[in-house]
Amino acid sequence: MGEDNKKKGIEASFKSMDTEEFLDIYFNRPIGYAWAMFFKKLKVHPNVVTILSIFLGVGAGIMFYYPDMKHTLIGIFLLMWANHYDSADGQLARMTGQKTRWGRMLDGFAGDIWFFSIYVAICLRLTNQPIPFLNINWGIYIWILAAFSGTICHSKQCTLADYYRNIHLYFLKGKAGSELDNFKQQREIFYSLPWKGNFWWKAFLYFYGNYTRQQESMTPNFQKFYALVRTKYGEEIPQDLRDEFRKASLPLMKYTNILTFNTRAIALYVSLLIGEPWLYFVFEVVVMTSLFVYMRHKHEAISAYFYKKYSAE
Repeated sequence: MGEDNKKKGIEASFKSMDTEEFLDIYFNRPIGYAWAMFFKKLKVHPNVVTILSIFLGVGAGIMFYYPDMKHTLIGIFLLMWANHYDSADGQLARMTGQKTRWGRMLDGFAGDIWFFSIYVAICLRLTNQPIPFLNINWGIYIWILAAFSGTICHSKQCTLADYYRNIHLYFLKGKAGSELDNFKQQREIFYSLPWKGNFWWKAFLYFYGNYTRQQESMTPNFQKFYALVRTKYGEEIPQDLRDEFRKASLPLMKYTNILTFNTRAIALYVSLLIGEPWLYFVFEVVVMTSLFVYMRHKHEAISAYFYKKYSAE
């Protein structure tokens, strides 16, 4: 394959240039694309690649339990590898037409498992270690800090960032180019299926429905605007509206990228390399939450503006 064809192939596997981050475009996606091409030749299903990423991410967490540099570097390598597989599974799904809601849910679940194992490993590592500048051990306090960082901060940050990306893709590419799901739709699918023969699928649908409900509960102004758009236009949204919303949403895409993986991973790597992994939790609580609050405020203001404008027409 020539360089031009390869470049076109990589770009074709992106969701959109609007929602891709610099580090992804020039590092993670090209490596993920190479893996995707490799797995395509072997006829490996994208979900298998996602499962492989889970093993790599958990392996990284285990390595981060140990404080020495050798284990730290191995853990960083494994987590980067897991992230490349996370990139590869989506690219492979788009290449082969094997893009499914099950794969999307499994993909999100994989990232949760990576970070759960990393959080637990760091907590176990620090429990009997002294808190910097204090004459007491971390003990239960590191677990409280990690729980707050993970469940209140990290989870909400990623959930909303993912939602805003899909909102942007919906107005950019339409329903087919986005994964903008809603709670009502997910519950209807859930209740339409019997438990017999569908246990795991229904379990995924239940938790995924809760995920979409959380996204909707954090975006009341967008929900009003979105309901208005669907009522007035259905799926035939005027191009002027699409372009106008995209222009307003585009500056916020850099924050959705910051709140997903790369910036978070870099902060984690730095904290581990300097031997102070607790700083990663502080980074999530202080820096990432500040960005989260700002991004949500701006997007809700944009949604309120568009609702007012188009409800008056």
